[in-house]
Amino acid sequence: MRPQDCCVLIPSLSPDERLPQYVEELLKADYGLILVVDDGSAPEYQPIFERLSQMDGCHVLHHDVNHGKGQALRTGFEFIMEKTKIQGIITADADGQHTVPDTLKLTQALSDKEELLLGSRDFSLKSKQVPPKSRIGNRITSWVFRLLYGRWLPDTQTGLRAFRTALVPAMLQVKGDRFEYEMNQLIFCANQKIPMTAIGIETVYLDENKSSHFHPIRDSWRIYKLLLGSFLRYSAASIISFLLDYLILSLLMFWIFKDQPDITFLGIPFSVKALIAAPIARLFSAPVNYLLNKNYAFQVKESKGSVKRYIILAACSLVVTTLLFGYLDHFVNTAFLHILLKVVIDVAMYMINFRIQKAWVFPAEKV
Repeated sequence: MRPQDCCVLIPSLSPDERLPQYVEELLKADYGLILVVDDGSAPEYQPIFERLSQMDGCHVLHHDVNHGKGQALRTGFEFIMEKTKIQGIITADADGQHTVPDTLKLTQALSDKEELLLGSRDFSLKSKQVPPKSRIGNRITSWVFRLLYGRWLPDTQTGLRAFRTALVPAMLQVKGDRFEYEMNQLIFCANQKIPMTAIGIETVYLDENKSSHFHPIRDSWRIYKLLLGSFLRYSAASIISFLLDYLILSLLMFWIFKDQPDITFLGIPFSVKALIAAPIARLFSAPVNYLLNKNYAFQVKESKGSVKRYIILAACSLVVTTLLFGYLDHFVNTAFLHILLKVVIDVAMYMINFRIQKAWVFPAEKV
């Protein structure tokens, strides 16, 4: 896409001289609009915004008080959608860490597809620009995102992003007023099956990122609360179902069916009490697990066909866990090892089922 068809949206709080320099370079690159959102900066910073507003091709919006980066981005999105005919949006930071060549790289990569482009910095060990805490934090977040959402994004915290204006209504629905907005944007795109493409950019950290307004504890908590939200709720629902399942399983195995002898089928030994008790216990715990996952873990109001899909998944899981448990239980002879064995098997299925339930049983509602 051509720069003149795009807007560079820059949320800003208490900027220094790097912001006017960046804007001047962007204007020389012939962008259709540079939109700066002053997110409640103090009076001593207003001369910088006044200079920006006097530049031909740059427009400044103001928040009376600080609302956060997420709200500043939404303010910019609303202005672009209502007041302009811009076709593409590039969001960038105001601290000088995004270069104009990299901004142009994302602009040129914009196409007719509905996708989110991410300017991806190099967090490998060979990059000497990245402070250790930033490298470790970003890598951990990337691996967690891949585990929970099935997408590998090498830079989950980049502020340099691009998408077509047609996606603005969807981006306005993304929650989060502060830095957590950007993580929620990635989760939203993953849930909505919106493609995300990483594009390599220069890695720039000025004074080890001291100018950033990111609060390590407060904002990290907001980000990980969103990133792990459905997984933690799923874990709580699974624990409740797990305790119910084990209560019934223990009663059946060590009281009602305790005298059942083991059998051998096709040369494979099986514990009869385990083969009987496991499916009966699951018949009681599965409906509870379904209701907790639908209404609490994944918070899906309506999911047509979810009961049928859940039954199919539960049946397949039951067959796998029952046969595996029945086989391995033949080799243990104490109550503790019986329970430990069941825990190991269920934890493995637990991780697999989370991904399947999130993507297939309870998919996010399309917007």
